[in-house]
Amino acid sequence: MLRGRTRRGRRADADGGTAPAGDPLDAAQERRVRAVLALGGVPQADLPDGVQQVRLRLLERAASGQEAPRDVSAWAAVVASNLAMDWHRAKRRQERLGERLAALRHLEHPSGEDTSVLSVAVAQGLDGLPDAQRQVVVLRFYADLPVRSIAEQLGVPEGTVKSRLHTAVRALRARLHEDEVV
Repeated sequence: MLRGRTRRGRRADADGGTAPAGDPLDAAQERRVRAVLALGGVPQADLPDGVQQVRLRLLERAASGQEAPRDVSAWAAVVASNLAMDWHRAKRRQERLGERLAALRHLEHPSGEDTSVLSVAVAQGLDGLPDAQRQVVVLRFYADLPVRSIAEQLGVPEGTVKSRLHTAVRALRARLHEDEVV
């Protein structure tokens, strides 16, 4: 994917974009990482930090003498998905804390603005899935990773990935029909 160096210590990647010299992610991989984070529910403001975390983990892996991942793009997508899961866990902890504080103060939480009905319903459906199911849905249907690659990267059998996908898609479909979105 590396095409050559440009003048200021940046390299040209396969898409014609540039990445800093020594950057372990090319522009396409960075876009994929951003998308996986966003689909995993990470807010836009936190996406740059998430991308940096993926870069850092790849650099730490190299610095510790570990072999580079066979498929850096797939590895980065899985790391991004794991970061999104961590973000959700932290968010849930914060929400529970906020609920306890609100109960103490007897305050009500204001509701957020609605955007498109379908995107809200899908986002809520994804949020309602267990972490493992949400992770495989994002990796399979957005990051477009094959089942085999997801299984290898997560360290689970392919059948487990297929089962999680089947269960998650069935739950999402039921949720969308229940909410009369589709």
